[in-house]
Amino acid sequence: MTLEEKLAQLYGLWAGASGDGAEVAPHQHDNMEEPPALDDLLPTGLGQLTRPFGTLPVDPALGALSLLRTQTLIAAQNRFGIPALAHDECLAGFAAWGATAYPVPLSWGAAFDPALVREMAAAIGTDMRSVGVHQGLAPVLDVVRDARWGRVEETIGEDPYLVGTTATAYVQGLESAGIVATLKHFAGYSASRAGRNLAPVSMGARERADVILPPFEMAVRESGVRSVMHSYSDTDGIPSAADEELLTTLLRDTWGFEGTVVADYFGVAFLHSLHGVAAGLGDAAATALTAGVDVELPTVSAFGQPLRDTIAEGGLKTEFVDRALRRVLTQKAQLGLLDPDWSPVPAALGGADASLLGAVGDPGVGETAAGTETGVTAAVTEAGVAAAVTEGGVAAAVTEAAERLRGTVSLDSPANQDIARRLAEQAVILLRNDGTLPLDRPARIALVGPQAEVPTAVLGCYSFPVHIGSQHPGTPAGIALPTLREALAAEFPGSALVTAPGAGIDTPETDGFAAAVEAARDADVVIAALGDRAGLFGRGTSGEGCDAESLELPGVQQQLLDALLDSGTPVVVTLLAGRPYALGRAADEAAAIVQSFFPGQEGTPAVAGVLGGRINPSGRLPVSVPRLAGAQPSTYLAAPLGRAGGVSNIDPTPAFGFGHGLTYTSFAWSDLTVTEGTTATDGALELAFTVSNTGERTGVEVVQLYLHDPVASVVQPVQRLVGYARVELAPGQTARIGVRAPADLASFTGRDGRRIVEPGELELRLGASSADVRLTARWLLSGPVRRVDHTRELHTRITVES
Repeated sequence: MTLEEKLAQLYGLWAGASGDGAEVAPHQHDNMEEPPALDDLLPTGLGQLTRPFGTLPVDPALGALSLLRTQTLIAAQNRFGIPALAHDECLAGFAAWGATAYPVPLSWGAAFDPALVREMAAAIGTDMRSVGVHQGLAPVLDVVRDARWGRVEETIGEDPYLVGTTATAYVQGLESAGIVATLKHFAGYSASRAGRNLAPVSMGARERADVILPPFEMAVRESGVRSVMHSYSDTDGIPSAADEELLTTLLRDTWGFEGTVVADYFGVAFLHSLHGVAAGLGDAAATALTAGVDVELPTVSAFGQPLRDTIAEGGLKTEFVDRALRRVLTQKAQLGLLDPDWSPVPAALGGADASLLGAVGDPGVGETAAGTETGVTAAVTEAGVAAAVTEGGVAAAVTEAAERLRGTVSLDSPANQDIARRLAEQAVILLRNDGTLPLDRPARIALVGPQAEVPTAVLGCYSFPVHIGSQHPGTPAGIALPTLREALAAEFPGSALVTAPGAGIDTPETDGFAAAVEAARDADVVIAALGDRAGLFGRGTSGEGCDAESLELPGVQQQLLDALLDSGTPVVVTLLAGRPYALGRAADEAAAIVQSFFPGQEGTPAVAGVLGGRINPSGRLPVSVPRLAGAQPSTYLAAPLGRAGGVSNIDPTPAFGFGHGLTYTSFAWSDLTVTEGTTATDGALELAFTVSNTGERTGVEVVQLYLHDPVASVVQPVQRLVGYARVELAPGQTARIGVRAPADLASFTGRDGRRIVEPGELELRLGASSADVRLTARWLLSGPVRRVDHTRELHTRITVES
């Protein structure tokens, strides 16, 4: 391969699918110079196609047809017949028009159910693969360090173990469907100063090693992941895209990762334009390649002519290009893109008649295709494509064929909807309840608040209707999005339902308060519908670039809530939000509080089901809910000096701690037995205890195990999660829970920067939350200090015998 052909495999082109099934056109973006024409790139090939479905509202069948035709062009016009690798977003479902919108990752964490997340990811991956996509830009493994950060909704929570186990399950599901999963953002993005997007990160090496990196390490070791995306941020002055120690020494040489490292969008150019560590785009490209970045996304910039010039000037050895090329081509080979019988026809179009795919041209190609299982052409020749397209646009015959394909591919199957429903139901968290819930057929319900009648109130910023659909207001969402009012009307058919918005999500006006309070006074119960509007770069109150000054509810929602509390009618607070918020008086005075983190298209029926008692809530907090809006940054992983004390007038104690969540039944914990309370530093603690459902309803107890190390050579968090399990029990049913906790779980980064297990006394706290410890096992580690590495044990083994 020539140098130009090699480099072509290392960059992408942002080219959204055509709504009429024609070839894609380069996508213009605010952060991009004028993109090159596709035709200009074809002779040397193309490494990636960026977001063919996640750029415009396109019917899935026509999007698949458009991608098919584009792939045919790419393969036909480079010397080696290499097609592009197509990637798209899939953070809370495939980001395509009409695709199922699942709960956001923060709700995955709330479910404490990796198996269900794995099932969801497999469904997402199957849909993506069916229309010709190869790579998904998910999951996010950033650990929440400051809840003011706008992208909290994209994270799984504030605990590394919860993040790691859940994200690993997601990757396993996505990869099982043949989709290349992408771990992001590697590493430290969520630890930015003041919770600002793309701000500097000032954490030390120990926090990075013990909080930020473990989820990535777990996923690399256990999930089969094949791609990693670098972070935008710089840590102590070193941008991740330029960090060879991170991207090569740790990720590859130590952890053994063999896949591709892709740039976060425009991240290579940012080394020059934002970070100022590169003199120009060519220098930025050389710096990134040397560090270990293999692919520039979303489109060709630094890895194009600037890199060619730098190499010609002796600024980069071609061995770094060859290294990245081997990784890219190896991945394409794994995906079958280099197979002699590769076909551009995706599974979703496999049963379509060849004529509908615009497959005209070389008769020999058509004859070959007629004998395949799909019965469609395996390739469309350059001449054939030219015949199908006129100078003025898509030929009339092709347009007619495209219209016959429209609506033939569904990305929102009943099976998908069932997964979305189950995950949404498991992720609803009951924070507070004075006995008002479940509601017993109230005669009159006042539904008050800005989230009452907004269909997209359940969606995060990377869902298609918000991310792309918001730019096309005349286009339907493509999926059913029942409002909270509609869900409550279905859940309480005998109740009169009065709605008053009261206020906007983030507007300052209070004109609607009077009508809202009047509706509340005339009702038997008030349901306050509060929360966030997802958006991008300041267009929402949650989402990428939508950071918060404090954790007070946006706009005047807190004032509205206080007015409702003063109405004299019991107030049930419902939150459809992307981050936790301080709730002021409501934390103690509300009749009940129901928290849901953007629960997806099945979210409002799930919330309504909890309010009415059809669903017994089982969600648990993946992030702490603060009591004070300004006591940030704060997470439950705080060291002793991060807790309340007499030396500061600010008390960061949360209103509701990590892992908290109530149910409509009760559980008793008892009969703790410890097999051996003293073990060596390479041993394991074994214990067992009993959990019984002492209530009148079937319910789920989420058993949580926390490690407390009272004396260590470096400061430790007061406690941290090392294991958990969902235990479902019928009334009167008992389960015996067995635990094997390896001493490796007590490891941390010592003073010399190496991970160690120290002798000494530990506590294994068994609880219903980080603030509700039910049983405690003493554990004495004996023997010498032991060094451990990336091969250490990462999990507590928990068994449940009913």
